[in-house]
Amino acid sequence: MAELATHVVPAPTLERFIADIFAAAGCERAEAAQISHHLMGANLTGHDSHGVIRTPRYVQWLQEGKVLPGQRLTIVNESPTHAVVDGNFGFGQTIGPLAVDLGIAKAKSVGMAAIALRCSGHIGRIGDWAERAAAQGLLSIHFVNVAEGELVAPFGGVDRRFSTNPVCIGVPAQGDAPMLLLDMATSLVAEGKVLVASNGGKPLPEGALISPDGVRSTAPEVLYGPLGPLTPRDAAKGDGALRAFGEHKGSGLAFMCEILAGVLTGGATSGPIPGGKRGRISNGMFSIYIDPAHFGAADFAAKAAEYALYVKASRPEVAGGEVLVPGEPEARTRADRLANGVPLQLGTWNALRAVADSLGVAVPN
Repeated sequence: MAELATHVVPAPTLERFIADIFAAAGCERAEAAQISHHLMGANLTGHDSHGVIRTPRYVQWLQEGKVLPGQRLTIVNESPTHAVVDGNFGFGQTIGPLAVDLGIAKAKSVGMAAIALRCSGHIGRIGDWAERAAAQGLLSIHFVNVAEGELVAPFGGVDRRFSTNPVCIGVPAQGDAPMLLLDMATSLVAEGKVLVASNGGKPLPEGALISPDGVRSTAPEVLYGPLGPLTPRDAAKGDGALRAFGEHKGSGLAFMCEILAGVLTGGATSGPIPGGKRGRISNGMFSIYIDPAHFGAADFAAKAAEYALYVKASRPEVAGGEVLVPGEPEARTRADRLANGVPLQLGTWNALRAVADSLGVAVPN
C-alpha cells in the first residue's frame, strides 16, 4: 500500500494552535487549553479519530449553540456510593474530568462508586477518563452512548439504531509501567475512523459500512453522502450505517451501552430521534470506579502486571511477531509522536487551516 500523505506538526505547536482556535471561537483561554489538551491526547495515542480532526465540528457546534462553553456539572442526586450528574451540554473535555474526579473521590472514600453522567458534549476518547482514574490507583469501567447519534446498524439489520457506543476498562499500573487499557467502539470502526478515511487517511476495513440495500462497503460516502475536499462530514446526509464488530457480540454490547448510558443515566438513547431530525447530540456515560485496596487485593497493580507479562510470553503466531496487551500500542505511539511530531492527513490539516482562517487565527508553519 502506498504511504499516505501527511503533514507532521510538533505536538506542542499543534496543541497551542488548537487552543488558539477554541479561544478565538469563544471559549475562555483555560477551557480552550483543556479541550486542546484532551484532543491532542487522542492523537498522541494514535486515536486520530477522536483528536484534533474534531476541531472544525466542535467549532461548528459551538457556533450553533449545540455545545456550550464554561459549563459545570449539576448533581441531580447522590449518595456516598453514587451520583447522577448532568453535563448541561458543556464540552466533554470540560465535563468529563469533573465527572471522573467525583467518582474518584467517592471510590477512595468508600471503595467503589458509580457515576451516571448525562447531557455531556462529545466526551472524546474514553481512555482519557480511565487513565485519569488509574493515575489515582483506581480501576474503572465505562459504558458510553450518544443521544440522537444513530450511526450503527444492529446485527441482522441495515437501519441505524445504535451509536458507536464505546466500552472502556482501565487498570492502574505499577510504577512507570504503561497502564492496562481497553478502549474500543462496539462498531467495527469508530465514526471518527470514517472521518479520517474521508480525509485521505487509513482506508476502512472490509465490510465496515452497510448500505440500505444490504451491500457492505468501505466508502465513507455511504455514511456521509457525496463528499468534496472541504465538504463538512455530516452523517445525517448519508443513508448507510456502520456495522457492529463481532456480529451479534458487538451488537449486544452496543445495545447494553444504550441501556446503561442512555436509559439508566436519565439521558436519552441514540433513537428514535424526535421528529426524525437531529437537534444536538450528547453523550451519556455510566462509570464504575473501584479502589483495589478496599477489596483486599494486595499488590493489585503488581499482580496485574505480572499476568500481562505471562500473556505476552505466548509464542507469536507469525515469526517475528509480538503479543500485545491492552494499552501497549497507545503507550508506544505516544512516545513516538511526542518525539517526532503528530502526523495529520492532508485533508485534516487543510480543514484545520480553514477554520483557523475563518477565526483569524495564525496557522503555524
